[in-house]
Amino acid sequence: MKLIDFDGLFDEKLTQYMEENKNKYTEKQWEDVIPKLYKKFGDTYVAKIKCTPKEYYAKMTNEQLAETLSAHLHEDIPVPEFLCMEIETRGEANTLLPLLNSEDTQTVSYAINLLGDDVRAFDAYFTILTENRLSEDIRSDVTDIFRIHADEVKDLAYDTYIKGVAKEYMLEILSRVKGREERVFDALLQAFLTSDETQSPVRAGYLAAYGDERALPHLMKRIEDRSIGFVEFQELKYAIEALGGEYNEPRDFTADKDYLAVEAAISKTATDEIKS
Repeated sequence: MKLIDFDGLFDEKLTQYMEENKNKYTEKQWEDVIPKLYKKFGDTYVAKIKCTPKEYYAKMTNEQLAETLSAHLHEDIPVPEFLCMEIETRGEANTLLPLLNSEDTQTVSYAINLLGDDVRAFDAYFTILTENRLSEDIRSDVTDIFRIHADEVKDLAYDTYIKGVAKEYMLEILSRVKGREERVFDALLQAFLTSDETQSPVRAGYLAAYGDERALPHLMKRIEDRSIGFVEFQELKYAIEALGGEYNEPRDFTADKDYLAVEAAISKTATDEIKS
């Protein structure tokens, strides 16, 4: 497949246009002019393809659009906005879904951005979370989508968590469920109660996000443990306050490495501000 670098063609025309009009606009005005020129370029006849950039993609089938997008990413040729616009205009999720099976992170990321929270992509998104084949950034992007739609996917998230698969992602999704369900609260609470010092801060946050005040006594018991570190203490305190509780007992963390790192960062920032 021979790809057309429309962005490269536009840059050539833009360079010429800017040279011809270098005294016409200020730098700030150019920021507004360039996007308008790019949009206009989409409707400009290009002799090389005997049509406009928009028409070029409009003639493609859904499969060809997906193949072209994948090829642009694979060959590291800028993806034209006109291509993405055509895919979004058609709203053909089935065309993009196969791209979610790619091993290429950039291809999957583009597909997710175009598909967004299209419910038809949810099964494939769950597969991304449970297969552990893609980067944490990609899986976090998918989790962000499910956080917004937690009530819609809570059954699958709960069943997946019970199976012991992608547990942290499932807990994060479940923590955003708005409907009060005993099984969801129990899952979040038990995960917190059985957590180690590295898991506790995050799982305390899940309880805070879920918003059930019954978690308060368990959070209070944990924060009273004098062996916990500064990071865990801070997250527990936040969770307690988020649920309407309060913990004000003074604690000494002057020997805690995380506390010392935070203090050093604050001190450096203050010093830099004074110098500036």
